[in-house]
Amino acid sequence: MSTLIAITYDTADKASQALEKLAELQKMKLVTLEDAAVAVKDQKGKVKVTQTLEKLNTGSAAMFGGFWGLLIGLLFLAPIFWGLLGALMGYLFSKGTDLGVDNKFIKDVGDSLDPNQSALFILVVEATQDKVLPEMAKFGGTVYQTSLSNEDEEKLKKALEHEDVSAAAQESLHEDLK
Repeated sequence: MSTLIAITYDTADKASQALEKLAELQKMKLVTLEDAAVAVKDQKGKVKVTQTLEKLNTGSAAMFGGFWGLLIGLLFLAPIFWGLLGALMGYLFSKGTDLGVDNKFIKDVGDSLDPNQSALFILVVEATQDKVLPEMAKFGGTVYQTSLSNEDEEKLKKALEHEDVSAAAQESLHEDLK
């Protein structure tokens, strides 16, 4: 089961930087993310949302639809027409499907941000906490909402507050993992 974590930041670029760091940590197999999204509220109050999973899903669904459309088209002697129709149907179907972090939740949190603030939304499958928390603590932020247990949520909040507190939270996590 995945854990939802939403963290807000005081600057517009912090959430994107934190997401880039998480991508690096995922490449090193220290964290596994199911989905991630960033919401940024600009100076005019408009919220821009960038999602990772839905872009990937849209492309793969269009390819899947195109393949099956092409295959059906070969049977009915119109492969190009059916291939394009299949790709279009796959694309439209995937656009209507909400996977990962709920889009309404992202929009609601984004609307609650002050101008020039950002929020990071992640669905974490698993993480090596003693390696990931110190890296994420460098970005600061405030935990907006999480599906972590109360005890783990407090550890995350402490890790994000200050570097000295981050070391204490890391020690506490080490003790819990033993």
